[in-house]
Amino acid sequence: MAQILAPSPQWQMRMTKNSTNASPMTSNMWSSLFLKQKKATPKMSAKFRVLALQSGNSTINRMEDLLNMDTTPYTDKIIAEYIWIGGSGIDTRSKSRTISKPVEHPSELPKWNYDGSSTGQAPGEDSEVICDTYTPAGEPIPTNKRHKAAEIFSNKKVVDEIPWYGIEQEYTLLQTNVKWPLGWPVGGYPGPQGPYYCGAGADKSFGRDISDAHYKACLYAGINISGTNGEVMPGQWEFQVGPSVGIEAGDHIWCARYLLERITEQAGVVLSLDPKPIEGDWNGAGCHTNYSTKSMREEGGFEVIKKAILNLSLRHKEHISAYGEGNERRLTGKHETASINTFSWGVANRGCSIRVGRETEQKGKGYLEDRRPASNMDPYIVTSLLAETTLLWEPTLEAEALAAQKLKMNV
Repeated sequence: MAQILAPSPQWQMRMTKNSTNASPMTSNMWSSLFLKQKKATPKMSAKFRVLALQSGNSTINRMEDLLNMDTTPYTDKIIAEYIWIGGSGIDTRSKSRTISKPVEHPSELPKWNYDGSSTGQAPGEDSEVICDTYTPAGEPIPTNKRHKAAEIFSNKKVVDEIPWYGIEQEYTLLQTNVKWPLGWPVGGYPGPQGPYYCGAGADKSFGRDISDAHYKACLYAGINISGTNGEVMPGQWEFQVGPSVGIEAGDHIWCARYLLERITEQAGVVLSLDPKPIEGDWNGAGCHTNYSTKSMREEGGFEVIKKAILNLSLRHKEHISAYGEGNERRLTGKHETASINTFSWGVANRGCSIRVGRETEQKGKGYLEDRRPASNMDPYIVTSLLAETTLLWEPTLEAEALAAQKLKMNV
């Protein structure tokens, strides 16, 4: 028979302290709620426990208390969350599974599958997809962009250059029912851009609690998050991940996005990665990607950076086609962007496709910033494409010379 246990004395003390307006929990009330009472003991056998709390006017947040409940005195079992990228290439999906004991590494977790026909990743007659988006036979499905990225990052030329990435993920918070930015008057507009970037105050900062909660959740989860800030458009925020080496950059951005989805879900706010959520004189949302190789970070690195920029200019169309859906609405040449149709570079110029920092120019080494990726880009694609174009792809000498002439660059 199921055993239903009363709260511990600590819980009852918490209810007494926190429930000033609630009716007291009398012993008669508790006895009417429980079939049988028994003192809880650690690692007790597989008997069903239910924590019942009073309904009505109680000020106890029962859901929060249950979510925060410590199960370790009663069981060694843990909950593993399986996370993957859905068929759109930008949606994160997940499902939970009970594991019999704690694990030290993901490789210890059992493989699990999901219904790919419900995520746009498999036909109904053969719908099983393993949770890291492989077929049961071990083949990566078409939407698995990590597989190809891993191949590029395992190439010896790439490994030897130890590619570093710092990714600036911008996002917009929307009101749930109207899909209008958080803090904006419904159907109306706030004051012009200017005071919102890195601003403070109830009239300038909308959603800071979400940004702060996400920051701490990422630190707790071991994600290499390096900072956050409010963005130029009100209701828009940014977090940065890195420096991360190779494929780790994509892993951490995707997991950080998933945590942000869960946090906005709890807050009753919609997360948007649309590159241009509001048309008109408002900044779009990008995912600027800072990139360097070992050679760029060493003496003489600025010449290596310029050679990389030449390669990037020659593959501009290939990069743009892989840098996010709807990016043409953002890359207009206005609002700190370059035109989507024209490749450009400059030192300290945020209106260029590729920006080089003033410090990099002065020191003669450092990194470059690719400002073209949209907020909804796939970090596996962008990071691996940067490595491929600058380390593995070789243009003809003629093409390189023409590009250098066009960009007015001496290499």
